[in-house]
Amino acid sequence: MACRYVQRRFKTVEFNTMPEESRTAESRKIVAVMNDLFFSATINEIAKRFGMTVEFVKNQELAFEKVKSKPAIVIFDLNCAEADPIGLLRKIKGDAEFKGIPVIGFVSHVQTALKQKAQETGCDVVLARSAFAQNLPALLERYATDATSSRN
Repeated sequence: MACRYVQRRFKTVEFNTMPEESRTAESRKIVAVMNDLFFSATINEIAKRFGMTVEFVKNQELAFEKVKSKPAIVIFDLNCAEADPIGLLRKIKGDAEFKGIPVIGFVSHVQTALKQKAQETGCDVVLARSAFAQNLPALLERYATDATSSRN
């Protein structure tokens, strides 16, 4: 497995990337439900390091259509009101066909009620915005690798 190194505030973090031969189109796709340009750019840049593509959507209907292609990961900005994240999360996790798709959500650290509601609805990981940005490489590595191994 190829290794990459990322410099993070005075320390170097190592993360493994998936070998090309173990990747499939679905295992390299992320559906990101958001309208935040900063996080869109961040997700896109880090996903490229893993050889993944990101499809950004802003509304519930389009997001659910993209989820039907069974991406490796679905990422939610839980503050994206246009997509009704909690309603969409119920739809995804309520359907046995999509229940196994990992869902990662991020939210402002002060919105504890929204965080708890997302967790109760089935969001696999809910992080504060800052923690999400900091841990995104590790999350993508973990879920991309899990998606590849579970589909092979």
